Amino acid sequence: MGYYIDLKSISLDAYKDILKTKTLIPSWKVLENDIDKNLSILKTNHIKNLDDLLITLKDKGKIQEFSKQSGLPENYLAVLKRVIKGYRPKPNRIKDFKCVSEDIVIKLEKIGIKNTLKLYEEIVTDEKRNELSRKAGISDNEIIKLTKLTDLSRIRWVNHTFAYVLLESGYDTAEKVAKADYRKLYETVKQLNNERKIYNAHIGLNDMKMIIESAQSLDFEIEY
Repeated sequence: MGYYIDLKSISLDAYKDILKTKTLIPSWKVLENDIDKNLSILKTNHIKNLDDLLITLKDKGKIQEFSKQSGLPENYLAVLKRVIKGYRPKPNRIKDFKCVSEDIVIKLEKIGIKNTLKLYEEIVTDEKRNELSRKAGISDNEIIKLTKLTDLSRIRWVNHTFAYVLLESGYDTAEKVAKADYRKLYETVKQLNNERKIYNAHIGLNDMKMIIESAQSLDFEIEY
């Protein structure tokens, strides 16, 4: 449990089911080919879970070496590594959230908190949030907002802007996103952005579906 998914907890058999049921973007489609065969090859090479796999495919040299050893194409292994690394998205910087004042950013930076990964352990429980509020001199309301922005930032593809969009749309926790209907989420976000012009990028129905699927893979341990 924690900010990221524990990759040791996802076995290759479990990941096989994920690949067969989840939505893949076009550049990932290579992973749909010969799923049973390819993951069986990984298992015969003593890879038990996704953490083992990332260690095995640590860098380009390791990928080349394992490709020769296993017979799996380098391109396939490179895509596989990229997709699995996505379970550990880069944390959002607190200062990039436009809804967080500069004063709060400075207060958090003074106690060594600059991003959502660092902030996570400080906001998991009500007790910890109260302690952070006292330590940093930040109001309870602002702490709750930071908590929700941090929670949403754990979702793959959710940057600082989209975390704010989800917050303002009422889908203000990762668990709410995980339970959402992707069509309804799409329409809600689209309407909000039409009214307030928060972002310029195009976010389609399929994007919403993938965001929800990503949220569904997370643990929901934050106490609200």
